[in-house]
Amino acid sequence: MLLFYRNLKHTRKLVEIHRFRNSSGSCNLFNSKGIYSSSRNFCSGGKSQNTDEWTEDVQYLDESGHIIYSGKGIRSVEPGLDDHIMVGGLKKPILNASAVAKLVEIVKRWKWGPDMETQLDKLQFIPNMTHIMQALKVMEDSDASLSLFRWAKRQPWYKPSDVCYITLFDKLNQSRDFDGIQSVFDDMVLDSGENGASLFNACNRVIQYLAKAEKFEVAFCCFKKIQESGCIVDTGTYNSLITVFLNNGLPYKAFEIYENMEKAGCSLDASSYELMIPSLAKSGRLDAAFKLFQQMKVNNFRPGFGIFAALVDSMGKAGRLDTSLKVYTEMQGFGLRPSATMFVSLIESFVKAGKLDTALRLWDEMKKSGFRPNYGLYTMIVESHAKSGKLDIAMSVFSDMEKAGFLPTPSTYASLLEMHSASGNVDAAMKLYNSMTNAGLRPGLSTYTALLTLLAKKKLLDVSAKILLEMKAMGYSVDVNASDVLMVYIKDGSVDLALRWLRFMGSSAIRTNNFIIRQLFESCMKSGLYEQSKPLLETYVNSAAKVDLILYTSILAHLVRCQDENNERHLMSILSATRHKAHAFMCGLFTGPEQRKQSVLSFVREFFQGIDYELEEGASRYFVNVLLNYLVLMGQINRARCVWKVAYENKLFPKAIVFDQHIAWSLDVRNLSVGAALIAVLHTLHRFRKRMLYYGVVPRRIKLVTGPTLKIVVAQMLSSVESPFEVSKVVLRAPGDAVMDWFKKPIVQQFLLNEIPSRADILMHKLNILFPSSAPEIRSLSPPKPLVAGKAL
Repeated sequence: MLLFYRNLKHTRKLVEIHRFRNSSGSCNLFNSKGIYSSSRNFCSGGKSQNTDEWTEDVQYLDESGHIIYSGKGIRSVEPGLDDHIMVGGLKKPILNASAVAKLVEIVKRWKWGPDMETQLDKLQFIPNMTHIMQALKVMEDSDASLSLFRWAKRQPWYKPSDVCYITLFDKLNQSRDFDGIQSVFDDMVLDSGENGASLFNACNRVIQYLAKAEKFEVAFCCFKKIQESGCIVDTGTYNSLITVFLNNGLPYKAFEIYENMEKAGCSLDASSYELMIPSLAKSGRLDAAFKLFQQMKVNNFRPGFGIFAALVDSMGKAGRLDTSLKVYTEMQGFGLRPSATMFVSLIESFVKAGKLDTALRLWDEMKKSGFRPNYGLYTMIVESHAKSGKLDIAMSVFSDMEKAGFLPTPSTYASLLEMHSASGNVDAAMKLYNSMTNAGLRPGLSTYTALLTLLAKKKLLDVSAKILLEMKAMGYSVDVNASDVLMVYIKDGSVDLALRWLRFMGSSAIRTNNFIIRQLFESCMKSGLYEQSKPLLETYVNSAAKVDLILYTSILAHLVRCQDENNERHLMSILSATRHKAHAFMCGLFTGPEQRKQSVLSFVREFFQGIDYELEEGASRYFVNVLLNYLVLMGQINRARCVWKVAYENKLFPKAIVFDQHIAWSLDVRNLSVGAALIAVLHTLHRFRKRMLYYGVVPRRIKLVTGPTLKIVVAQMLSSVESPFEVSKVVLRAPGDAVMDWFKKPIVQQFLLNEIPSRADILMHKLNILFPSSAPEIRSLSPPKPLVAGKAL
């Protein structure tokens, strides 16, 4: 680099060249084209072929013409050797401002690339990091600044500087060159690792710039890198990261950074508190949110309305109602006024928790504060109070809702109507229903169901029919609701209403199911309406429903009890309409052996072999009990004994007879009907007689376990033949020897062999009185309880 005149002050005459000679002998500073030639390839004392050379000294004069310096001609500068200017005879270093200006001039001219770096390499002085830093501050072009910085990094005099990086990051941020920031950041991390330089401020500045630009992924990556490199993260950086993640809907990343922040001992600033606490609360981390809330107050930050609103809402929804109410009260202490949204949130929380008194108090506060409850809040208050049974308050708020111009929803009407229905308030329920339909609202299925159930319970059949037809006109399927009404009448014992309702259903083409038809049939049988019962049974059978053994047995039980000849004919007709195989068995049982072509015992065995005992064991016991009652009343003792014998063989009563060696023999008839108990006693005593007389086995005692209900019947039967059995509370017992002597009497032999008259006998003519009148009334899907018959006696 040449030393130009502008480096010397107050110089008027630049140079006086006494003699300048080129190789041709001509002296001229200008070439053939008149252009000044100042080529850098000449140096003093240098000689070469076909080249120009300086042969004399160059004198530098001041304004007065005095020589201030003389020397050989133009020469190349050398950095470190020529890093000065001459002031008179003194060498003075180049000023920092001049060096910076020269750097800026070169960078502005050449911008970037090899040309710029070549010019920088030819500087007459060796720059330092101060020159670079000041040049970066002066330059406005971020690309040029980045080029100068990268050139400086390759120089041996380069040292990482926190200020230099900060300046460069500021420039790149102003130009929004975030790719450049990320690239320089990577270089900075390497510098920090290789040179051990402290770049604390620059690292934090990068993350803050990236966070503010919402480059949260890059920012988080840089955050992790500086953590791994051991650099300290300052409070501002933490807050910037937390803010950007919360604003971008990534609370869990923000929480992760906050946990690192806690470990580092940093604290949030006011704006971060305002973001962090609501985010923690909304994400369900209520304890952490409340802890920060308390910490914020300790650090003398004033919580904003957003924090209070988030805490009140989240605590309420989480069921922490006391804390929610406490924060609400504390907010008022700070002079903040609750918003309508906060009132709605609080009221909803207390309503859902069932604390309606507090909800109603907040409701009143809301209206006093000048807020108008919205449609949803009115609906919630009305429905919650209605469902809790507070119909007075619910109806009061409902009236206010209508006055406020809100049209109640079908669910609101439904909740009120259903609660009035449950309370039995027919007038109020019908008023609400009419109001609902007049408003053009379509009642729901549950509303219709509740109203129809209420009307059915109040036995308002005509009104029920009207509502059901309206329901059908609305497009609902009414079969189930009509069947439910019918079931209400059946359970209530209103058989006449049930029959009327069934006729209405038939006329309206509304169907019901076989289960309800069966229930109504059984109710008619119970009420003695046998004539109306048969069409129901025929409907039941014709709809492909199968009459089971229980239902057939219950009809037979009615026949056993019946004392009217006309009703007996109806019952026999009903039994025939069942088309059950048991009826064919009953008919065959009373025919002669010529028609059956087999003995009674074989016929009975054949029938019982066709029973599926896994499915019908209980029903079979029920059938045997009722059948034996019927056979005894009809005087068919021999047939009854055959039925008992086969039933015992098929283990329907496995624990009835017990042989305990020579100690005790017993018969347990507690689970049998009256007729079955009598036949069981006859048949079992006959078996005992055979064993004792033919085999000579005599037990110490014989017991007949009758229970308190059957002991009178059995004792009365045995007393006619002077039995030795003594009657106690639940057992008839006698010593084995006494029974042996008793068995030897001829009358006992005749008695046990079934040779006594049947119905005209003193014993048998009372059986129709001894039969329990309640036995036929037990007609459910399960067999009757075994002791019901005896209890009625």
